[in-house]
Amino acid sequence: MFDKLSEKITGSLQKLTGRGARLNEAAIKEALKEVRLALLEADVNFRVVKGFLERVSERIMVMDHITTITPGQHVIKMVYEELTALMGTAHQGLDFKGPPPHVLMLVGLQGSGKTTTAAKLALYLKKLGRNAYLVPADVARPAAVHQLTVLAEEAGVPVYAPKEGETPLAIVGAALTEAARLNRDTVLVDTAGRLTVDVPLMEELSEIKRRARPREILLVADAMTGQEAVTIARDFNDRLGVTGVILTKMEGDARAGAAMSMRAAVGKPLKFIGTGERLDAIEPFHPDRTASLILGMGDVLTLMEKTREVLDQEEAQAYLAKFNKGNFTLGDLRDQFRRLSKMGSFESLLSMIPGIGKLKRFHGSKPDTQQMNMVVAIIDSMTPEERVNPDILDASRRRRIARGSGTSVADVNSLIRTFSDMRRMLQQVSRQNFRPEVLRKFFS
Repeated sequence: MFDKLSEKITGSLQKLTGRGARLNEAAIKEALKEVRLALLEADVNFRVVKGFLERVSERIMVMDHITTITPGQHVIKMVYEELTALMGTAHQGLDFKGPPPHVLMLVGLQGSGKTTTAAKLALYLKKLGRNAYLVPADVARPAAVHQLTVLAEEAGVPVYAPKEGETPLAIVGAALTEAARLNRDTVLVDTAGRLTVDVPLMEELSEIKRRARPREILLVADAMTGQEAVTIARDFNDRLGVTGVILTKMEGDARAGAAMSMRAAVGKPLKFIGTGERLDAIEPFHPDRTASLILGMGDVLTLMEKTREVLDQEEAQAYLAKFNKGNFTLGDLRDQFRRLSKMGSFESLLSMIPGIGKLKRFHGSKPDTQQMNMVVAIIDSMTPEERVNPDILDASRRRRIARGSGTSVADVNSLIRTFSDMRRMLQQVSRQNFRPEVLRKFFS
């Protein structure tokens, strides 16, 4: 997610960080020009790019004397803050005000992933302690009702069973009555879609809106369509008044344009992103964490949340305390790699760890299970002392480790360099991410 954009932007801005206190206007303009090209290539709306760079440039021009960090680092800080503001500043959750049941209406074009997203969202809410109820109101697409029924069973969430010939409006009305009877506090309505926005579709959705009175109308859009997703969002918002957006297919090499343009171009928050095929592959969208990922600084808070899902509280606190104290070792890295299969995509999780994103280029390809096993084999071939203190690894030790792991000395050297970069980056971000109040938030 955002890999190509991140690589180009970080490459441009890194040219500024090595200049120490000497940072001239020409260097800044050149770096921002490259950032502009990277954003446009990522299919970010050109008006959004123009406004973003104007704000960054204005802040740079009035930059006061900086004593704690270099001017280059300060420029990166400004870019981070403006990227965060561009995408919405902070995560906007779902609206659960008022008495239940709270209705969430999912809308979008055919093929955007509404049905799967409805089940994903139901499972996500179930984990938060809410009692979700799924409603298959798409009777136009063959097998849509069956698909949602199967997904609901997998998620362990009840689903309304439409009667033969029942209309979408009748389905929604009956389902709301049944949800109240079953004391379900959240109703997710999966609506019909079309290949394009048309009048009959909007009339049907408007009727469902009037009948269901949803707290949220969530547009589900395909991130792979780039700026087309933004155009679709405008159309649905103009006719229905959407309250938020969910972007699907964000796990691949999708352009970042839709995610970065949505708030500025449509005025509606991006609330969730789909990150894979599994039902648990949905995440709240956090603008600040996404900006950190784009700038190559990782996303430790999301990693903390995922870690909490597979570790008990005592294990997680000990693991994160190592981050905070700078005591994270190669042995810890190996142990976490072994847990990655329980936490999601190897590649996406690597990108969350500050500095270790370089492992994406380890051995010349994207990380996969084979590469993960290779890294684990290299670390297993080290002594306990070497895992704690890799600085003692001289040429002789590295040859021994390469032989023991069935890899090359170049592989060993690459891992050690990457790990050193990771620890350096962790020290830089730990003050912000691992403050006591942050840790209490996740382990209270």
